[in-house]
Amino acid sequence: MKFLYISYKSLTSSLKNEDNNLIKTLKSYLIMGGSRYIITDQNQTYFITCTIVGWIDLFTRPEYKNIIVDSLNHCIENKGLILNGWVLMTNHIHFIGRCKEPNKMSDFLRDFKKFTSKQLAVNIKDIPESRRDWLLDKFSFEARKTNRAENHKIWQDDNHPIELQEIDAFQKLHYIHDNPVKAGIVESPEQYIYSSAKDYAGIKGLVKIELI
Repeated sequence: MKFLYISYKSLTSSLKNEDNNLIKTLKSYLIMGGSRYIITDQNQTYFITCTIVGWIDLFTRPEYKNIIVDSLNHCIENKGLILNGWVLMTNHIHFIGRCKEPNKMSDFLRDFKKFTSKQLAVNIKDIPESRRDWLLDKFSFEARKTNRAENHKIWQDDNHPIELQEIDAFQKLHYIHDNPVKAGIVESPEQYIYSSAKDYAGIKGLVKIELI
């Protein structure tokens, strides 16, 4: 398991006073990134976690879940995404995958979050949703806290990317497939349709994956 940790203190401790502008730039970058984990190789295999702001349980309706499923399949067909495993829970998604050259993992994550955010916001407004006003208010509040978001901020900035070796991938695959079991949603991983557990049990799942 590999990750790169960037410390603001370690980056700036050796800089001289005249490098104040550089220090400010580094500080701004680290605050905006908000993560210890960085994608260093755009075409390596990563374990990724995308989480809804405030850990809000958004994915409680099939309409919202299917937006994620359709977007993943679109990226697999058109954006060079190779997915080895995934699971969608009520407030986050885990997946294992990589991007084929010349595509980049950072670009995929940016576009995936941007597109699904817009689609989710539209669906919250359009379908019968008892939490509509509460959800939109929460996501609007999060958007007002940053200049980088539009009307609604649905995903947290952090993707928590962890570069995987083959043995790590199998460990993480077991972990993500076991999520719905630990949450008490199903008794066995392959019973949960919003994951790749069915594929590894020999049953075609909702998203096209490449078995490890």
